Amino acid sequence: MSSILRNKWFKFSIALIICLLMIIWIGNYWLILGLPILFDVYISKKVHWAFWKKKGVKKQSATVEWVDAIIFAVIAATLIRMFFIEAYTIPTSSMEKSLLVGDYLFVSKVAYGPKIPNTPLSFPFAHHTMPLTKSTKSYLEWIQWPYKRLAGISEVKRNDIVVFNFPAGDTIVVGAENPDYYSQLRSYSTLFKEADMKKGRELQSDQEYTKMGRKYLSTQNTIATRPVDKQENYIKRCVGIPGDTLLSIDGQLFINGKKQDLIEELQFIYEVRTNGSSINPRKLEELNIAKADRNHNGSVYNLPLSTKKVEELKKLSNVVSIIRRNSSKGYPEDVFPFSSYYNWNRDNFGPLVIPKKGQTVSLNLETLPLYERAINAYEGNALRVQDSTIYINGEIATDFTFKMDYYWMMGDNRHMSADSRYWGYVPEDHIVGKASFLWLSLDKDKSSFNKIRWDRVFKWIH
Repeated sequence: MSSILRNKWFKFSIALIICLLMIIWIGNYWLILGLPILFDVYISKKVHWAFWKKKGVKKQSATVEWVDAIIFAVIAATLIRMFFIEAYTIPTSSMEKSLLVGDYLFVSKVAYGPKIPNTPLSFPFAHHTMPLTKSTKSYLEWIQWPYKRLAGISEVKRNDIVVFNFPAGDTIVVGAENPDYYSQLRSYSTLFKEADMKKGRELQSDQEYTKMGRKYLSTQNTIATRPVDKQENYIKRCVGIPGDTLLSIDGQLFINGKKQDLIEELQFIYEVRTNGSSINPRKLEELNIAKADRNHNGSVYNLPLSTKKVEELKKLSNVVSIIRRNSSKGYPEDVFPFSSYYNWNRDNFGPLVIPKKGQTVSLNLETLPLYERAINAYEGNALRVQDSTIYINGEIATDFTFKMDYYWMMGDNRHMSADSRYWGYVPEDHIVGKASFLWLSLDKDKSSFNKIRWDRVFKWIH
């Protein structure tokens, strides 16, 4: 058996089968032209491909063996990370308590099909910035491939926990990336408009104030752009798939007219009042409320709580009242689609139809804000409005047909999540993978071995 495993033709056959399967999966049959290289590596050996080794020497030095092992490990890990699974860490509380800060998980690329990288020339294991630097790009843009997704084992479904490239991360303010560039742009545009109003100057169009905001940001900061695959990775729950109609009433989400399926750990911010005494920190720890979330001013606490935890706190003798925070209907906030036509906020928005590939929508000045970014930024069309007329690629447009599917993502920690409510749809070419397996969880509020949340180790994610 060992002689068979060492046989060069056996090794070549196994490598050939794997390569052919990968070529079929990728769907680029030009790669077949590279098979003679595989034959030479295993059989003919005319070219010295492993140039770091001494040719014809069976026993290599320890240094060469280490180099050999490192090169193999980097290539293998890169392929696994690109096509199969990728490690991910939960950095914020937006998905609590379904996923916690300090959770380490694996994201399945094959669940929805891995994406071929838009920028294939990049430093191994670095996402967008070189290690030990703050702004040096870890990738080269000499080669940029169009969006292509390989076959996966399923489609994105409602309630899947999904990792995706941040849609508003295509443009960044270097060194000040939170809030995102577009949020900062809207803030400055509003400030310039308010300044004109305060000083009694003639008001200009919203487009002019946007130009002023963009100019100010670019003169005060370094502005950079990122390709899709190098935008920040976000993780949220998919609550709306292509074609769904969403409506939120006082925080209750309705999908196609029906209440969203129950999410046990769904949280909102509640105002908890006591009789003047403090809530026992041990009780808050028992309820798994992180120290960073224990915000209070005297006898008034503002805590992220699930329905179950609300009932637990009500049992405390010093708790007087618990009221859920809610943005009143008709009171506008800076949420998608950022238009005066829509008085939406984080708890009350919609009805909103999620765009679907092949779907045609009517365009006018009222509906345009719902689809403008999808048409322009995600589907690559030149869009402008002149004299109340909409132009797409230089032609008058009264409708638009989408070329991609879109999704609506929200965090389970509803009042502490930057999600689709604040930047809109997630295009299909931004989908990275499905959160599948939790392999470690560390509690930053504890020390030593107590940091490990043993009840969350080696668990499938649902």
